Amino acid sequence: MTVNREHIEMARALHEKHFVSDAHFDLLPLIWDRRQRGETKVMENRYIPAFRQGGVNLIVSSLFVSNEYLPEMALRRALDYIGVLHEEIEESPGLFSLCRSVKEIKEANSAGMVAIVLSFEGVEPIGNDLNLLPIFYELGVRGVGIAWSRRNYAADGCHFEAQEEGQRGGITDFGVKLIREAEKLGMYIDVSHLNDEGLSDVLKFYDKAVIASHSNCRNLARSMRNLTDEQILQIAQRGGLMGMNSCSEFVKDAKEKIGAADLADHIEHIYKITGSFEHVCYGFDFCDEFRELSPSPKESPNYDCIKGHTRSFELTAELIARGVKEEDIAKIIGGNFLRFLERTIG
Repeated sequence: MTVNREHIEMARALHEKHFVSDAHFDLLPLIWDRRQRGETKVMENRYIPAFRQGGVNLIVSSLFVSNEYLPEMALRRALDYIGVLHEEIEESPGLFSLCRSVKEIKEANSAGMVAIVLSFEGVEPIGNDLNLLPIFYELGVRGVGIAWSRRNYAADGCHFEAQEEGQRGGITDFGVKLIREAEKLGMYIDVSHLNDEGLSDVLKFYDKAVIASHSNCRNLARSMRNLTDEQILQIAQRGGLMGMNSCSEFVKDAKEKIGAADLADHIEHIYKITGSFEHVCYGFDFCDEFRELSPSPKESPNYDCIKGHTRSFELTAELIARGVKEEDIAKIIGGNFLRFLERTIG
């Protein structure tokens, strides 16, 4: 069924009524970039209005470190990101809060503030020094995205497209120690960007729920960044989650315009595999802004198929049009991820 104005208005209302989360957004790298350009109160001026318009209550910000800072600057850059978050909190008190537990997330929500949770997107900031993980935990980091799409001391990531390379590896001995230390501390494991070998190893060495915070279905879009049906079922059987990624490259193998309806197809596919809507959430990974900030912005076919948090309800409208019940929509847009956090970080 085609989405109409009524579906959009119903989706807006549901985003106001129910808890809404985005399990992956490169928020702090973007804020750091803008502050380097002289901006202040970036959250207040740019992001809080967008989150409120989309009815978003919780954002997981990655600590993604781009290749240009590796390896020497990874630790410093991650600390810079956390530092600018505290600067932003001081500049705009009462609008958002760094949260370390579900209790703090709920308290922030009750106070009308956006909750921010921190997560590694690749553990390059700790190098091969496990002693740094508890320090980042004390700084508020609660998610451990083991690898980005490159190799680090813990694991091999997966390339977005086929690359000429040697033999791929999975989780290293350091990676196994990392997973066990994260579990002991009370941090959740994020398997997005891992290669197939690494994901298989995580499920071997870690028997609790994991999340693929921004990965779609490989059956619908062939990128290695997406998960196979077997991997989706394995994650679901552990009580884990997948966050729906808006990047068109991971949504559909096509050159024509891709939109929210195509991303909704992935939610339906997960439902067909698992028999439930309890294993899916939103993890949009909005990236169009990085191209806008580029010194020489270029047109790219890998655009965001949903244009930012102000329009995040467009995916919800697709679910409404397809007859998904409100109780299931409430799970997908935020309830599932909140329960995942309750079981992992507490």
